[in-house]
Amino acid sequence: MDGILTGTTAEAAAETWIRGFQAALDARDPGAIAALFAAECHWRDILAFTWSLRTASGAGPIAERLAGSLAAMRPRGLALASGRTPPRRVSRAGVEAIEAILAFETEVGPCSGVVRLVSEAGEPRAWTLMTVLEEIRGHEDPANGARWQNVDWKRNFGGENWLDRRRKAAAYADRDPAVLVVGAAQAGLSVAARLSMLGVDTLVVDKDARIGESWRKRYHALTLHNETRVNHLPYMPFPKSFPVFIPKDMLANWFELYAEAMELNVWTGTELTGGSWDEAAGCWEVTLRRPNGFERRMRPRHIVMANGTSTTPLMPDLPGLKDFRGAVRHSSAVGSGRDWAGQRALVLGTGTSGHDVAQDLAVSGAAEVTLIQRRPTLVVSLKEAQAPYALYDEEIPFEDKDLLAVSFPFPVYRAAHQRMTRMNEHADRELLEGLKAKGFRLTSGPDGTGWQIMYQQRGGGYYFDAGCSQLIIEGKVGLIQYDDIARFGPEGAYMKDGSVKAADLIVLATGYEGQAASARRLFGDAVGDRVGQVWGWNEEGELHGMWRPTGQPGLWFHAGGLAQCRIFSKVLALQIKARELGLVS
Repeated sequence: MDGILTGTTAEAAAETWIRGFQAALDARDPGAIAALFAAECHWRDILAFTWSLRTASGAGPIAERLAGSLAAMRPRGLALASGRTPPRRVSRAGVEAIEAILAFETEVGPCSGVVRLVSEAGEPRAWTLMTVLEEIRGHEDPANGARWQNVDWKRNFGGENWLDRRRKAAAYADRDPAVLVVGAAQAGLSVAARLSMLGVDTLVVDKDARIGESWRKRYHALTLHNETRVNHLPYMPFPKSFPVFIPKDMLANWFELYAEAMELNVWTGTELTGGSWDEAAGCWEVTLRRPNGFERRMRPRHIVMANGTSTTPLMPDLPGLKDFRGAVRHSSAVGSGRDWAGQRALVLGTGTSGHDVAQDLAVSGAAEVTLIQRRPTLVVSLKEAQAPYALYDEEIPFEDKDLLAVSFPFPVYRAAHQRMTRMNEHADRELLEGLKAKGFRLTSGPDGTGWQIMYQQRGGGYYFDAGCSQLIIEGKVGLIQYDDIARFGPEGAYMKDGSVKAADLIVLATGYEGQAASARRLFGDAVGDRVGQVWGWNEEGELHGMWRPTGQPGLWFHAGGLAQCRIFSKVLALQIKARELGLVS
């Protein structure tokens, strides 16, 4: 790459490239397609050409994959997107480029794209391209058009009103849903809202008695660590009166309100106890246990596992722990720090939950609090942790922010986070040096890629400092290394040097089992083997099994933070709708 294009406007450069790209697509000429891409180039497709989430790198592989889809998809009408952020000069991952939002049509429906152009031999060449299906033609999301007109009900004095119809829809007395969603938090509710707006009959079940209870049950001091401006759910943004960081109970209450306002069919106190796939019928046979003990059998065509990456606590069998005379709690069940005032606590794990629990205990009057570090941990200040969301500070429409957020193919995304992590560490150097002086082992993540890559690879291993790091530096929260512990015993942790770290409470901030384990437990080993890994990067830099077909027909996975759930709930809903319409086998 020679750098950013000069001697032309951003709009003119984008239009020149678009004309050439449309001509190459029309000619179905892989060579002409490849010639429009830079030496280093990447293409991410989200349903527009491949009906999946795929990433290709290199002009040859990109051209080959694109050319292979042209006969079926027939892309046409490629142009700068009207009414969206105009082409502009930007810096992404340290590269100066012209960024433009595109619009085009395929046989399936309207699509969008984002291209970033750099100069090679004075000509605009694509460094990155992302393409995404927006809607299925003829089955558009009504939220994108005029408000729905309830003319039929306007004067239906002798018949059913809205409440009658809602009760009947949610009862499922005379039918089974097309889609069963397991879990009624941000993942389950977001995909149910998307599916419902597309006319797909969807039931959400949650084993807890209230929507949002999985959040309410978490430790007392829990508050979101990313800002409200990023975390809106589909169709219903948070009120402007909400705080910058939302407390767990406030979020849980919002989920209840959201489900009611979006007219979602939710059965609380209902547990999916198991199921099997009927190959001949192309549907699931599942059993649901209702609050009264009654069991309901259903045959949905799709199951969406939206039970989260933080659902079933991992309780490791640590040497000697069963002999401990005090209380042992997982971090999800420790409750308020006030409940342990005057007690001595050991907290195993130095991720977000471990730090937050330790801080809550320390400031709530615990006699002594000590963190046990098992492995190096990435620590970043709360301010610097917002860096990945800088895009949401740009003065552009929110829908464009979401589009740009998913437009980075993994190699570029990775490079951007390496750069960001170096900047974070420089800004936080005083904090990090203070922790090192206390013996805290730090990491920058795999190859220095930072906390978001760690989250999407293993679901944890980092901490946004909300105050606990300073308590460690000041000695108000102690620190020992797990490798220095010989075993646990009646009094607490028995150290290799012969001393005993006495405790009344041991908190296991040891994480949760993944969704793949949940699916295996519910549906058996054969299904579990077909599904394989869920979460973590695959060879193309997409997440294994997430928001895309798995090896098991009719089984989908949806998880992540609120922003991920907002964006990718649409991606998942479009794939299910396409299968309901017979567009995809």
